Amino acid sequence: MLNQPIKVDLLRSKSRWTTKTKIARALWKLFQIALFWRGGPRILSPFRVYALRLFGAKIGKDVLIMAGVRVWCPWNLSIGNCTAIGSDVEIYNFGLVKIGAMTVVSQYTYLCTASHHYELTDMPLFWKPIEIGSQVWIAAGAFISPGVIVGEGAVVGARSVVTRNVPNWTVVAGNPAQTIKKRELRSK
Repeated sequence: MLNQPIKVDLLRSKSRWTTKTKIARALWKLFQIALFWRGGPRILSPFRVYALRLFGAKIGKDVLIMAGVRVWCPWNLSIGNCTAIGSDVEIYNFGLVKIGAMTVVSQYTYLCTASHHYELTDMPLFWKPIEIGSQVWIAAGAFISPGVIVGEGAVVGARSVVTRNVPNWTVVAGNPAQTIKKRELRSK
């Protein structure tokens, strides 16, 4: 046959990780099991922050890290002051994830910096950074794609799938996320 389809060949897929990175990830996994288990008490947040810092995360003051949070590469994480990461958030950060100050990332959110080149036969992994500005609220269960910038003061609605940048002080929601309106603050 002239047009035989090319098949996916994952046996040829090679890891781009150094031995040092593989060892660091294995050690980190032990800390994560010990301190980040699902349903663990809120009072362990300072220990979670300490463990993340120990493995290279840059974390500001008064940061809350709830139980069940999964961070793949702490050395690729930066969190500003007075930020909260809700329970069961997954930070799949082969690329840098930068989260600004006074921001809330609600429960079950997935911050995904990596994907696969599905058009190549060995489907190699690639990654792009995610940046979330200050005073942002990422509501429950949202998915943020590789390379996305969520601007300062933005709100991402629950269960939204964000595949494009979100402008400053904008509310987006849906799958894919669409602009709903401008975010305007008021006092009561």
